[in-house]
Amino acid sequence: MLRGTLALGATGATALAAAGCGSTVAQGFTGGAPEPDRLNFWNPFTGGDGERMLAMQDVFRTSHRSVDLRSATFLWGNPYYTKLTLATLGGRPPQVAVTHLSKVPTLVEAGLLSELPSADLARHGITPDRFDARPWQKSQVEGVLHAVPIDTHPFVLYFRTDIAEKAGLLDGQGRLADLDGPDAFIDAMRAAKEVTGAWGGSIASVKDASTQFRLFWSLYRQLGGGDLVTDRGRRVVVDTAAAAEALAYMRRLTHEKVVPPAADGQGGAITLLNTGKAGFLMDGVWQVLAVKSAKVKFDMRPLPRVFTDAPYACAADSHALVLPKAPSEKARRLDMSLEFIASMLHSSNLWAEGGHVPAWLPTQRSRTYRELVPQSHYAAAADGAVYDPAAWYGGAGSTLQQVVGDAATSVFTGATSPTAGAERIRRELRELAARPAPV
Repeated sequence: MLRGTLALGATGATALAAAGCGSTVAQGFTGGAPEPDRLNFWNPFTGGDGERMLAMQDVFRTSHRSVDLRSATFLWGNPYYTKLTLATLGGRPPQVAVTHLSKVPTLVEAGLLSELPSADLARHGITPDRFDARPWQKSQVEGVLHAVPIDTHPFVLYFRTDIAEKAGLLDGQGRLADLDGPDAFIDAMRAAKEVTGAWGGSIASVKDASTQFRLFWSLYRQLGGGDLVTDRGRRVVVDTAAAAEALAYMRRLTHEKVVPPAADGQGGAITLLNTGKAGFLMDGVWQVLAVKSAKVKFDMRPLPRVFTDAPYACAADSHALVLPKAPSEKARRLDMSLEFIASMLHSSNLWAEGGHVPAWLPTQRSRTYRELVPQSHYAAAADGAVYDPAAWYGGAGSTLQQVVGDAATSVFTGATSPTAGAERIRRELRELAARPAPV
């Protein structure tokens, strides 16, 4: 399907050509050759992340004035990955691009990413010992490195410190009490509800399957559930018993009325926290700026260890920088590209302000990061990061997240039983696994 779509890309190139073949986007579709000192960079970041990414690029420009860095930003999710795939198949990819590590196995299998030899990386100070082990390992496919991770962004717990204090949930030093265990977590939200008069906690559930997937995936892995699929998504191996138990706990949150069954993301779940109608929020670290902008008293910590059947786990992904496969070594511009990646790593302190846990250890272990509050308070969550199963229909913003998240939502809202929800997950994953990969 994607290869066929190349014809559409050629048709759309007429409009791009009007802007000039020298533009970053036009080169990716029309075949216009960039100047030898130009470095094209593609990313899917807007909003606060986009602002920080631009600031990191400005740092590179200041110290590398001979390089003409051109960046292009595309719509996050499948539209971005489709454009990146089309440009690479067409032989005109950007020199450097951003990807989620959950997408790397699929991109590698499709032959879209260059390998990153250790000797080339070492020339620019990029060595394994300077990275958080988990995202570094996830950047490899069958032992071969294809990406350089810049962060881990886990699913975490936000909490209002003023509400927690009134609810008696803070210790003598102002830290949140132990919430681990299925009963302890719900009891804490019940105590917060007594203070708010509305809800104890909140999580997006309306038209937000990805957030529901992340809670399910965290609980499922804490229960010892393994991958949902294997063999690059061709074989379904979901543990339906563990899935049903995870879903049953999600249903318990709404059945015991400590969490609302219907709240959307930015307009509902986060607002409940910001307005004091909920004491806790379960969401990704990228929402930290939305909460900080409300100027309320809050803090963050890793998602509680609700179940102890397996090592601590929380849903997470990582952003990484990759070199899409170029038609020639000249077009690849290896050293220029790696110098840019090294510069971005050295600017990880800017990226961390947006909530992401730095994968670059010199930043993660720095005093500057330790003093970054509340961002540094949940850094330990990265040690329990569990990435989406490797499948062509998986990864950030994927069909897998949508299918599993929709099934989880149906249980969360009380429309479906946990057992039926687990069976639905297995059935719909089998349907996806039976479809051929597009590339």
